[in-house]
Amino acid sequence: MKKILIADDEHKIIMTLEYAFKKAGYEVFIARDGSEVLELLKTEIPDMILLDIMMPNVDGYTTLAEIKKDKNLSGIKVILLSAKSGEADIKKGLELGADDYITKPYSIKKLTERVEELLTDKQ
Repeated sequence: MKKILIADDEHKIIMTLEYAFKKAGYEVFIARDGSEVLELLKTEIPDMILLDIMMPNVDGYTTLAEIKKDKNLSGIKVILLSAKSGEADIKKGLELGADDYITKPYSIKKLTERVEELLTDKQ
């Protein structure tokens, strides 16, 4: 079973994504900020991380940079999900190593399709 980590500080987003990905057959892990993501990655290695940028404590950019620095974690696919839609924000996310950058609001259907595409490419 493929594992996905959803990191967002908005409860409704977490609940919606958790439901959609469990329904699609994923094992789902939840984190509410970057420090929870980094803590969880000590015990679980997901296939994909859906990472919000604007979170308390440790933001998504910092979390992504930490993931990509660690050779044991750097192969995990990461999609940044953010309301920040500026060109500079998107460029920064992709330069830090994100596999994709999707702006909110987004279609759950399109998001799940993109996750499948990226995980199929991984094989």
